[in-house]
Amino acid sequence: MAEEERNWERETIEKLAFAALKEQRRSRRWGIFFKLLTFAYITFFVVIALDWRGETDVLKGGRHTALVDLVGVIEPRGNASADRVTSALQGAFKDKNTQGVILRINSPGGSPVQSGIIYDEIRRLRTIYPNVPVYVVVEDLCASGGYYIAAAADRIYVDKASIIGSIGVLMDGWGFTGTMEKLGVERRLLAAGENKAFLDPFSPANPKQQEYAQNLIDEVHQQFINVVKKGRGKRLKENPEIFSGLMWTGAKSIELGLADAYGNVDYVAREVIKAEDIVDYTQKENIAERFAKRFGAAMASAFAKLALPDSLQLR
Repeated sequence: MAEEERNWERETIEKLAFAALKEQRRSRRWGIFFKLLTFAYITFFVVIALDWRGETDVLKGGRHTALVDLVGVIEPRGNASADRVTSALQGAFKDKNTQGVILRINSPGGSPVQSGIIYDEIRRLRTIYPNVPVYVVVEDLCASGGYYIAAAADRIYVDKASIIGSIGVLMDGWGFTGTMEKLGVERRLLAAGENKAFLDPFSPANPKQQEYAQNLIDEVHQQFINVVKKGRGKRLKENPEIFSGLMWTGAKSIELGLADAYGNVDYVAREVIKAEDIVDYTQKENIAERFAKRFGAAMASAFAKLALPDSLQLR
């Protein structure tokens, strides 16, 4: 009997010890969880604060060269959108201490509408601030819509290995009719309006619609040509291939009159504008926009290209 009582006491003590140990482990896990949560919370607000500071901490109070970056595809959303670039240019020109503006371009092109908005805004600002020159500095690439914008500048500076040109317009899409036939898929499309299903990728090519589309891009191409001729003037050499969509090195672009001279940002600020201090007015995406763009834009873009009609591109 005494032995049974001792066993019962031992089991009870063991159960209590294990329960206490389990509770201790649970408390430790919750403690670690809340510490990590607090750390993540603090880190988030530190990043937000640094991101905000990076956007607003523009040096003022001295003669300087204003810098605006145009990087990537020119489209309604992103760092190279007309809203961002024109806002940055406006801030640069309005600063009374700005001695000159450098638009640094590294872009394959993009939307003709977005490019046209930026081009028109540069021309408008040059009229309002006639004593503030604007120069384009090309890094790796200034093609199509990027060059459309560059044509508004007083001068264009390049590296000898930069790629310049691609003065043309394209409208691309897909045709799935052959694949659908092989898979036994039937396209059932209802549309009100003879051309409502314009260049539908799931229907056979329509010669009349193709001709209309060609006329449309030819018209936009002519607008592009006019902009370049107006911006470059007599500097542009007579060469029919300039407007054929070809691209050239920076060295060749100077020969053709598409660019003016060699130079990077530091050189233009120091030797041309004569204001060595550079202030960056570029409007960059904040952390929320970058997060949304990373997880959502790729999927949305892929869906749009498949589901929506073709769009014009200066690229």
